[in-house]
Amino acid sequence: MESLSTTCVIAGGGPAGMMLGYLLARAGIDVTVLEKHADFLRDFRGDTVHPSTLQVMHELGLLDEFLKLPHAKIFGVGIDIGERHYRFGDLTHLPTACKFIAMMPQWDFLDFLARKARAFPNFHLLMQTEAKDLIAQGGKICGVLAAGPGGNVQIRAGLTVAADGRTSTLRAKSGLKVTELGAPFDVLWLRLPFRAGDPVDVVGRLKGGQMFVMLYRGDYWQCALVIPKGGHDAIRAQGLSRFKARLKEIAGFAADRVDEAITDFDQVKLLTVAVNRLEEWARPGLLCIGDAAHAMSPVGGVGINLAIQDAVATANILGPVLQQGVPKPADLKKVQKRRQFPTRVIQGFQLVVQNRFLSPMIGSGKTPNAPWFLKLFDAVPYLRRIPARMVGMGPRPEHVELGER
Repeated sequence: MESLSTTCVIAGGGPAGMMLGYLLARAGIDVTVLEKHADFLRDFRGDTVHPSTLQVMHELGLLDEFLKLPHAKIFGVGIDIGERHYRFGDLTHLPTACKFIAMMPQWDFLDFLARKARAFPNFHLLMQTEAKDLIAQGGKICGVLAAGPGGNVQIRAGLTVAADGRTSTLRAKSGLKVTELGAPFDVLWLRLPFRAGDPVDVVGRLKGGQMFVMLYRGDYWQCALVIPKGGHDAIRAQGLSRFKARLKEIAGFAADRVDEAITDFDQVKLLTVAVNRLEEWARPGLLCIGDAAHAMSPVGGVGINLAIQDAVATANILGPVLQQGVPKPADLKKVQKRRQFPTRVIQGFQLVVQNRFLSPMIGSGKTPNAPWFLKLFDAVPYLRRIPARMVGMGPRPEHVELGER
């Protein structure tokens, strides 16, 4: 078995893993990131780059080059309930360098970070390499066992970071306890064509017991249909024609594109929604961040933003320690202490929305009444800054403190 050593090994080349890898390498720390796929080209991943993430890119001096990549800008957020449109988020007043959400394919974002990180000789990205197990010695995690193109590899490290998502292998191997908070629905992702004259904002529709969200992606719409938990098999059993009829009922101005766009169920991808969090994010030698520490509901589309904020906080707290040696358990606990409050606030908000508002409506066949707070935000433009700050920045936004070496 091949054996490697590094200061920090990160399982998962998603937003949290790649951002943390870049930040640590920039600070002169030897870091190895493992990505199980051969590239970052996965469709129907979250493609929202929030103002707080754009602020991090600005603080790193990368923003101007980053925004040269193809992207769309979202300045406000609204939703259609029945035939009425309500505006409830205005991002143009945020205290950030960019007062918009950038809609960019996640693979472009990850490719950009990987390219910048590779400029540092102490950064190592191992593609097609998946962390399979933890290496433990004397009750302490000291690396991972991974499978790569050349076979199994043992990677020893002073710090192991699990950033391998909501189905984290390393979290499952760690023995850390997960608290399930529940998710009453799943999401079906699909594409519809964009046409001249379409709006370029986020489009959300609630009507007849259905919820449909459309995200502008330049030449097409990335769309999400919310369905009752476990309802995917029943939808497929009803047949493609019935499914397309459902889409036409909720797709609004895009209804006439359904037939040409959806010709097979293979064009529809299931996202099984989970909302949970670890009671403890770490054990000696191991830290979980991002979805591995706290799987988020798609409500608000803030999961990627929260994961990147975790990465920045981890670099700020553990970077100086890694420059000198190996983090102690007390150092790892500081990351959870820093990031647990924003996680609980966002998940609490998501649970209220999904359990009290969305769950009773999805599949009921009824169009809900707009809640009072939505009517208030729509009527008083100044108040739209409140949800915009929650979605665009989140509680306790992080800033880059770890310097470059």
